[in-house]
Amino acid sequence: MRTVLVANRKGGVGKTLIAVSLAAALANRTERVALADVDRQQSSMDWLSRRPDTAARIRGLNWSKSSDIGEHPKKLDWLIIDAPGALKGSKAETLIAEATAVLAPVQPSVFDANATENFLADIEDIKRIRKGKVPVFVIANRCRPNSRALLALKTHLKSIGRKPLTEISERAAYGELAMAGLTIFDRELKALDPLRLQWKPILKKISA
Repeated sequence: MRTVLVANRKGGVGKTLIAVSLAAALANRTERVALADVDRQQSSMDWLSRRPDTAARIRGLNWSKSSDIGEHPKKLDWLIIDAPGALKGSKAETLIAEATAVLAPVQPSVFDANATENFLADIEDIKRIRKGKVPVFVIANRCRPNSRALLALKTHLKSIGRKPLTEISERAAYGELAMAGLTIFDRELKALDPLRLQWKPILKKISA
């Protein structure tokens, strides 16, 4: 089983969007997928409760209580973890101990860039990351292509030795589909192909 932790200390960067979309992408490849929600708001579980029975199956896990972290069904191919905001300290170490990869979404704003820089610096001290056992990838999320804000974000990341693994565009389709418990991977519409293409680098890296 491979486990992907979607995390950033900054709230509002789109962690849940990344987590549910990734879970759906894998489930639609007929993989056995579970989605664990560590946040008290349980946004991922709310999305999953809206998901129709006809959609590719994703198992939901409520990890809002520390005692539940790590509990999951047997015979899974993938476990996607939607981390809470303000992730730090022992909880960060516990969740990273479960992970085979970490995805850190960041939106193109100075506040998000600074908070993400601090988050990345902090988790670099965690043993499994420091020893290279858990790769960390930054995802530029909710972007407007070629915008000044995106250019500024990429410049900031470059200054700390990072670059986005991919750029996920801001599109209404994400929100519209989420209301029905769906993602761009659950609808075979040609108009969504350019959006799905943006996720290929993520799927390739976590599957390597």
